[in-house]
Amino acid sequence: MDFGAGLVLLPRMSAIDDLRHTIARLRGPGGCPWDQEQTHATLVRCLIDEVSELIDTIDRLDFPHMREELGDVLIQVVFHAQLAEEAGHFDLEAVAREVNEKLIRRHPHVFGEGRLETSDQVITQWEAIKAQEKKNAPAKTGVFKSLPPRLPALMFAEAVWKQIDKQGLPAAGVVDTDQVRALGAHLDEAALGRMLFELTAAARAKGLDPEGALRLHATRVMAAVETAAGATPVASP
Repeated sequence: MDFGAGLVLLPRMSAIDDLRHTIARLRGPGGCPWDQEQTHATLVRCLIDEVSELIDTIDRLDFPHMREELGDVLIQVVFHAQLAEEAGHFDLEAVAREVNEKLIRRHPHVFGEGRLETSDQVITQWEAIKAQEKKNAPAKTGVFKSLPPRLPALMFAEAVWKQIDKQGLPAAGVVDTDQVRALGAHLDEAALGRMLFELTAAARAKGLDPEGALRLHATRVMAAVETAAGATPVASP
């Protein structure tokens, strides 16, 4: 007797599908109480922690642990998509589809006509395409509104200065630009790392929070520059 007759063999699920089903199971009836309690907001700290741990493995070129930490970051992405799917907003498939379409759209030199030879050309084209995509978005009320508001303080301060420098924003009396240029003329990676470490250690010895101090100062710089530029100042944290 042929017991296989008429059976339809289902394709093996991918590892990504396995992960989606695992997280859905954790969230579902009879699942894990902790996972069932989580929201987008409560998972933010987990996401920051996991990305930080991934960065550590990248800095050390620790590939076995990098694979593990990439998986932990992937859990966060799938978890947020699961929460959104449960609320009827979107699912992981929609997330992947949208970002794939964006990559193709912003790389016409690869997926369309024309070729670019340098990274600078690619970045210029990327920014032009991005600006075109954003033109129908709600108008921003300040010159810094496009900055992600939850960047780590050092990246946040760097992004603030980048926009001041790139756009030629009025920073006189707010930032000592002569000092910035003078410091930059003599900096290299080793000296920068030493100076940042020593400042951080000194702040710790004084009982100060370097992350909070830098974020607060960068926010004040933003507010002062936006006021000088005639824009609506950002709110202080």
